[in-house]
Amino acid sequence: MTQRRSPSPSSTRRAARSTRRVTRVRLALSGIAAFGAAFAAGFLPAPAPLARSPLSAAPSAAQAAAAELEPRMNVAYGTHPRQVLDFYPAKSDKPTPFVFYIHGGGWRNGDKKTNPSAYLAKGISVVAVNYRYTQNGVEEKVEPPVKAPLSDAARALQFVRSKASEWNLDKTRVGATGGSAGGCSSLWLAFHPDMADPQSDDPIARESTRLTCAAVNGAQVSLDPKELREWMPNYAYGAHAFGLANLNMVMEQREKVLPWIKEYSPIEHVSSDDPPIAMFYGGEAPVVGSSPKDPTHSGVMGIKLAERLKAANVDVVLVHPGQPHPQYKTAADYLIDRLSK
Repeated sequence: MTQRRSPSPSSTRRAARSTRRVTRVRLALSGIAAFGAAFAAGFLPAPAPLARSPLSAAPSAAQAAAAELEPRMNVAYGTHPRQVLDFYPAKSDKPTPFVFYIHGGGWRNGDKKTNPSAYLAKGISVVAVNYRYTQNGVEEKVEPPVKAPLSDAARALQFVRSKASEWNLDKTRVGATGGSAGGCSSLWLAFHPDMADPQSDDPIARESTRLTCAAVNGAQVSLDPKELREWMPNYAYGAHAFGLANLNMVMEQREKVLPWIKEYSPIEHVSSDDPPIAMFYGGEAPVVGSSPKDPTHSGVMGIKLAERLKAANVDVVLVHPGQPHPQYKTAADYLIDRLSK
């Protein structure tokens, strides 16, 4: 008979290790089964979802809406065919400042068409407005006729502010600009006390008309023929603002129309709480008391308004032939700098 060989110590150890591994696997499997049963029975909470990384986070509704904004043309802010504006949104996931552009044309012609690219490239949206001409004011028996374009500018600004959330705008950063009569309208908005009516039932009328800054080109600053002819004896522009044929008639009826002159002349509203202003004039070097070739757009008016602003401690930049500025070559330079702060 063959004698059975006793197991060696090493084989005994291997068998023991194998038995322990099997036991651990069985315990683990039973633990998993028990956890699953408890979870299915509702005794254990569901595991928390994995946090989404910032890079993969879905955009907010506001960000998504801002990204989808496109230019909007001829948006009505009133009932007259001229009461329309164009909106050019800058691409941003945060509310953007905006430039409020008022076209020139003597309040008698002109159009809102503009190139907004310089501002959009800097993250600044643009609004360009049309408004009723003074002749429309005459047709509608608005007194004085200049009230039509100026009140339209104020209403359009309030309308845009009422759209701030929808159009991704920061209504606390608004710069007005324009040339000639559009510049005069911009200055009038800049200096006039706030025309908001907090008690109005109309939410648009409750919006502010105040500005953060303004930068204008060749702007008129006064509608008072007396002071204008003291500054420039050959000045002849502006009678149509009051529905009169020429400036001599305004001079003759000055006392009668003086309340209108005071209300619609930008220089009459200057006060210490006014926003920073930049004025740009071309043509010849301005000399107060001279008769320039183009008195309607002369830098003489800029000199006189700058004197008034400095006396009220309002920040002012004045650029004209013979007086350049080291930083601001154009109104756009000034507005981009101011609205980017």
